[in-house]
Amino acid sequence: MSTHHAPREHESGHQAPPAEHKARGPISIECGIITCSDTRTPETDKSGQLIRELLAQAGHRIGAYHVVKDEPVEVRELVRQLGAQPGLEALIINGGTGISRRDSTFEAVDGLLEKRLPGFGELFRYLSYKDISSSAMLSRATAGLYQGIVLFSIPGSSGAVRLAMEALILPELPHIVGEMRK
Repeated sequence: MSTHHAPREHESGHQAPPAEHKARGPISIECGIITCSDTRTPETDKSGQLIRELLAQAGHRIGAYHVVKDEPVEVRELVRQLGAQPGLEALIINGGTGISRRDSTFEAVDGLLEKRLPGFGELFRYLSYKDISSSAMLSRATAGLYQGIVLFSIPGSSGAVRLAMEALILPELPHIVGEMRK
């Protein structure tokens, strides 16, 4: 039995254009932010602050903000707590997506995802490649669905955060959340 849903048809009997799908999404979404870092604090977390600013500029609400050590058990527990938070529909995690020994956010998050959005990581690495060349392959940015929220895990550099937010997350967030609400 297939779980693929046929595209919705427009009043004319044809599939609705992508812009129309996006327009049907919610205008304001409650989001959570987690910064995974062994060194940052809320006062020095430029990437977390950038995510907060970009979400607010787009009309979204911040329902949670945390800085946590890049320890898989701590990251998983915080994601579980936020997944149970009423009203939260999106979670953006930054940091810990590289390949150094301390980068373990991917492992902490990947096992929790109920549905993966592989296109997010693929597109992020493609766009990063255009900026930083072949080292983009070291990123393990990922996204998926967990407990009724969409979760994005992105690198912690301000440049990567800006790229992910402006090129991918903000343009699609209302569409994704709208689809999840169905």
